[in-house]
Amino acid sequence: MGALSSRMWSGRNPEEDEPAREGAAREEEAAVGAGEQAGPAVVQEEQASELPGVSTGQAGHKRKASPGGPKAKVPRKKMDKSRGIYESLFLGGENSDVKICAFQQEWCLHRAYLCRSGYFSSMFCGAWLETNMNTIEMQMPDENIDREAFHEVLGFLYSRRIAIPPSRVIAILATASMLQLDELIQQCEDMMRATVRTDTVCSYYYSAENYGLQSIRYICRQWLLDNLMIRQNDELLLEINLNLMRELIASSDLLVVGVEMDVYITLKKWMYLQLEARTCSESQRAVLPAQLCFAKFKSESDSSPFLDSNQGRTFVPVFQKLRLPYIICDLPSAHVIDQDGLIPATWLTPVYKEQWLALLRAEQSRELGPMDIYVSDIGGNSMRCGGQLISDEQCSWTWTGFNFGWDLVVCYVNKRIVFRRSAMNKSCGLGVSLLWQRKVAFRLRVISLDSTGKAVLRRETEYSVLSLRKDQELEVVNLQNQDLTFPMYVACNFLYLPGESGAGPSGESSRSPMN
Repeated sequence: MGALSSRMWSGRNPEEDEPAREGAAREEEAAVGAGEQAGPAVVQEEQASELPGVSTGQAGHKRKASPGGPKAKVPRKKMDKSRGIYESLFLGGENSDVKICAFQQEWCLHRAYLCRSGYFSSMFCGAWLETNMNTIEMQMPDENIDREAFHEVLGFLYSRRIAIPPSRVIAILATASMLQLDELIQQCEDMMRATVRTDTVCSYYYSAENYGLQSIRYICRQWLLDNLMIRQNDELLLEINLNLMRELIASSDLLVVGVEMDVYITLKKWMYLQLEARTCSESQRAVLPAQLCFAKFKSESDSSPFLDSNQGRTFVPVFQKLRLPYIICDLPSAHVIDQDGLIPATWLTPVYKEQWLALLRAEQSRELGPMDIYVSDIGGNSMRCGGQLISDEQCSWTWTGFNFGWDLVVCYVNKRIVFRRSAMNKSCGLGVSLLWQRKVAFRLRVISLDSTGKAVLRRETEYSVLSLRKDQELEVVNLQNQDLTFPMYVACNFLYLPGESGAGPSGESSRSPMN
């Protein structure tokens, strides 16, 4: 769009010329109706009869159409009025009294409408250099703002209507934030909340951090915790930066379907993509997958651990959040860790020592300890594991190496989650404990996700201390009154509690979770 036409400002309210334009506006109503088809969400505020002024607050009621849905009907007179103002004043530049220049383009506009923005209101009503200028050159402080978004948001000041498709929401949000349009920021926030999915979650998360949308940041973080291990692809892993991945891996709320070793495998793939994807095509990555890539490095570096190299040190803060005790307690997993050569021996040696002492305590101690015990997972010490329920059919599972052969089985039967202590001749790794009673602190979560990764069911218990004897069982969650959606995920956090000798100095029981 080139420079727009401009006329001398008459000093009258722009709305006083409206009756002369209403006839032309009515002829455009058919064109407006033609736009009322499925497409980007369109947000509109009904026009009030107030005069445009310096206040950023607007009268009338807000509504937001559902994503892709039709617009709600607006009274024709108000629609005509809004369209007339937009067409003649914004696009036509009639009676313009100020010119805005940006992106090598000029907009012939009106202070009265611009002052609906907090940014322009401060500019025109304060003691600024631009206060009495007729032409204002603007430099954009945010690279997310582009010409199209700037144009659309300026038009919003006149029409109170704007289309916000997911692909454009960040640019519009950035522009609305610069121009201090709280109502438009809220509309962007509503659109983001409704469209969090694999291809938007990371960009929404980073934008929420930049523009202070804490609720959107929380929603995106929770989506990633729920979906990282089950919905990952190369594009998603590439978008997750180091700080975000560190935060996700450190969280005990990460939904792990499987065991902690699966978290290590995901991190290894993520690190490979961060290193190679920007220099290799997809076909080249298929020829040289992560396993061969790191094996090649190992052969070229005299077997030095990759995380001790110049390339690898960048990723150390993320890999330090792995819960190694729950990886090396399984022999095949410990063998993979050794063969990969990513993790330095200085990380692993003290973990092996602590695991050996924990094994001795588990097998040789006979003290049950107090039944009431303070439980916290603030330090991120819990074992994260889980399973997937494909359908509403009875099933059960356990985990190899769990707590040195404790025969704890998780069962799903008749819409109930039950813990049972019974090996039933199944291999549990490290043999089966012969102790008549064992204790563990646990938390259990049940989650169902829709096709976009949004949780449609979430049930969660607090941490509790479980003490089971041989063949004893405990119902943990009852879902018989719930409408269940499958697949459904059962996520567990366990803190192993060896025999305690007494309470700590603050009255809390001492404990040594495997950390």
